[in-house]
Amino acid sequence: MNIAVLGNRPNWHFEDLVRAARSDYRLLFVRWSELLARVGVAESVSAGDDEFDLVLVRGMPAGSLEQVIFAMDALSRWQATGTPVVNAAKSLEACIDKYLSLARMHHAGVPVPDTMVCQTVEQAMAGFEELGGDVVIKPLFGGEGRGMVRVSDPELALRACRTIVHLQGIVYLQRFIDHGNEDLRLLVIGQQVLGMRRVNDADWRTNASRGAVCHPYEPDDAATTLALQTARSAGAEIAGVDIIQDTVGRRFVLEINGVPGWKSLAAANQTDVSALILSFLDDLSVSK
Repeated sequence: MNIAVLGNRPNWHFEDLVRAARSDYRLLFVRWSELLARVGVAESVSAGDDEFDLVLVRGMPAGSLEQVIFAMDALSRWQATGTPVVNAAKSLEACIDKYLSLARMHHAGVPVPDTMVCQTVEQAMAGFEELGGDVVIKPLFGGEGRGMVRVSDPELALRACRTIVHLQGIVYLQRFIDHGNEDLRLLVIGQQVLGMRRVNDADWRTNASRGAVCHPYEPDDAATTLALQTARSAGAEIAGVDIIQDTVGRRFVLEINGVPGWKSLAAANQTDVSALILSFLDDLSVSK
């Protein structure tokens, strides 16, 4: 089985997939810039001279707006011309956009924190008050806690919102929920759900890259259902789902990641996640 691993540059995840593949799979790293599309007598999308049974996306395209749009369009047409893609372009577009993914979650019945997304300072400050005067401001795109800030002071909120608007950004405000500086990261692989619990004694942000300690966690039925429901809302077959729990035990989904990492989760659970992903892709290719 030939698998194109699509991204910006090879990293630990690609190397671990190669380790797990052994001689059963042939994995080739393909950069977004290598995509070539043809339309005419026959339509095709390719990357070099290789033919692939499946494409696994392991990074989002970088570059100008024109380059990003072409990359996602080409990925969509690659799937339309017969090559399975995980995750599909439309799913990736939904996952990377925090507003769109949150709206889809809410529509699917997934509990999410109260959130306001706006474009003016006046709207943002009204939202700051409406959300209780204690909010997390996040970039619309991005992950691993980058660019997130918790604000409970009106003057600091005003400065932050003015800066975002001045830079022609979108103001994404989310009510802060006291979660005891811990959360659950669940990894969805088809219908299988793996988990870990992340705790950060020094920061409310629970990303492993921010110093959180990762513990093994066996998802209960409710957490499993919530993770699968979230992945379905975005059309994702492989996804990372971040869940927090408030002081009275209510769970909320914060985000979904359509290109999730699993290095910390694999280590915490002593599980060969790459082997599980390859097995899932093999089954998926056969079913297609």
